[in-house]
Amino acid sequence: MTQQGVRWTSEQVLALAPDDASRKAGSGLGTAGPWSESGCDGAGAVWGLCKGSGSKPYQTVIDTNNQKYKCSCPSRKFPCKHAIGLLLLWSADEQTVPDGSAPHWAEQWLKGRTDQPPTKRENNPVEAANRRAERRADRITTGATELEQRLADLLSGGLAAAERPGYGLWEETAARMVDAQAPGLASRVRELGAIPGSGPGWPMRLLEECALLHLLDRAWLGREALPDSLAATVRSCMGVPTAPQGQAIRDSWQVLAQYDTADAKLTTRRIWLYGEKSGRSALILDFGAAGRAPGIALPVGLALDADLTPYPGAGQLRAALGERYGTPTTPEALPPGGTVTEAVERYGQALLNDPWLETYPMTLTGAIPIPPKDGADDWQLADANNELALPVPPGAAARPAVWKLVALSGGAPIRVFGECGHRGFTPLAAWPEGARQPVALP
Repeated sequence: MTQQGVRWTSEQVLALAPDDASRKAGSGLGTAGPWSESGCDGAGAVWGLCKGSGSKPYQTVIDTNNQKYKCSCPSRKFPCKHAIGLLLLWSADEQTVPDGSAPHWAEQWLKGRTDQPPTKRENNPVEAANRRAERRADRITTGATELEQRLADLLSGGLAAAERPGYGLWEETAARMVDAQAPGLASRVRELGAIPGSGPGWPMRLLEECALLHLLDRAWLGREALPDSLAATVRSCMGVPTAPQGQAIRDSWQVLAQYDTADAKLTTRRIWLYGEKSGRSALILDFGAAGRAPGIALPVGLALDADLTPYPGAGQLRAALGERYGTPTTPEALPPGGTVTEAVERYGQALLNDPWLETYPMTLTGAIPIPPKDGADDWQLADANNELALPVPPGAAARPAVWKLVALSGGAPIRVFGECGHRGFTPLAAWPEGARQPVALP
């Protein structure tokens, strides 16, 4: 899962949780407050004392190399919520969980594991990992099959009837997908629950999203016949954790935009980069548990000399940030762009590789913000030649982003970076006339 001595990401930690309840409870313990005497060593051990309801704190110790856990709490789940919380703290805070020597109670358990004769599972870590992956795949297959039946029942009963059961039906279905260890399916099912009754045309929107969900289900069930790159994309959409693969790409990466989205469990940070030499766009994702800010923060408008390793998948832009060299500098040139028409065409081409792609990065070289009419909330970005215009999604128009873009442009064409998708174009940064660095749009 990780090299010895390398701290895991919060995404990797939360993927270990045995169920959604453990994931939520562990996220709540991923802060320094309840912990004391926590530490780690270079051999893969992590330990700490967690304050509980009793007079004595729970003793938690973890062997990260072999993914083994020991806690004095009465839970029968492995890892328990205390182990998850300690790992989240360890992954995010080197000061709270510093390097050191294990206390006596932790050392005893660790020494006992070292003195034990190796088991067959420990002798074959690759086989053990393969067995775990097979068991998870079987659970996801069960969940996908069940979801197919639920979608068939929904369509046979008529989409108009989807408004009556309320959100509870969708939440219950999403919980079933979480139990099946398919968080990607669960997330998409929850989004379905917000569509019925959401305004004019909601049955059509619901049908479109059901069709994409059905396509994802069928792709998973027939994944063995898919090309390797497309199968990797399907696994990613399902929420199966994957590691970056391939050779690292060293480049001068311009930081074009950075923003956070949050829910009750995670804060997700999206960072868009552009390679000046490679001409590649890349997306860095980082996560913070239970309202905590993600650990990676990059300076928007500057360029980093750094290594990026791509994740597998057809048309995937996500990459892992590796070693950085030197300090950030001012970009040598502006990233290339195109017209609104070209943005739509590029998004369409990207959908050929990933039909579930929500957005695609694009720089518009000469866009004019068009205000709404008659008190509506339908801002648009139009080409300077007025051949085509893209709507700005209401979520973006509700922010000061559009008004800041108007102030920067003064009604004239302006270079804008953002995400182009089926809902329109969300502006994230803009270059005022003559500027070499973009201005972030809040």
